[in-house]
Amino acid sequence: MELSRKLLAIKPSATMAITAAAKAMKAAGEDVVGFGAGEPDFDTPEFIKAAAKEALDKGLTKYTDAAGTLELREAIVKRYEEEYGLSYSADQIVVSNGAKHTLTNIFQAILNPGDEVIIPAPYWVSYPVMVQMADGVPVHV
Repeated sequence: MELSRKLLAIKPSATMAITAAAKAMKAAGEDVVGFGAGEPDFDTPEFIKAAAKEALDKGLTKYTDAAGTLELREAIVKRYEEEYGLSYSADQIVVSNGAKHTLTNIFQAILNPGDEVIIPAPYWVSYPVMVQMADGVPVHV
């Protein structure tokens, strides 16, 4: 199989290089604070683990609506209204698995070859690559 020219033009991830270096230093016994992949330095809290196990036991293991389950989006609407005084409807809420994934989807959907995307500095090192993969041109400001 031949890889795409787009992929071959992308440089290796600086984030993953930093993360690998920090892990190697930790393995060598050095006291390191990693500023790479953004993983927390603590285990997932027990109440989250328990909720995940409960969801599995209830059979909540199937695909959900692409925007997230209605119940979750309604809970977000309620939280934003109670905590911030903001009013939304569930159809205005989209739940994703992270900003980078969401931005990648957006760039793929809206960019045409040569479209410029303003990226304010400082920025996550992945953003310019995500724009380039969608045939856009990153413009750093």
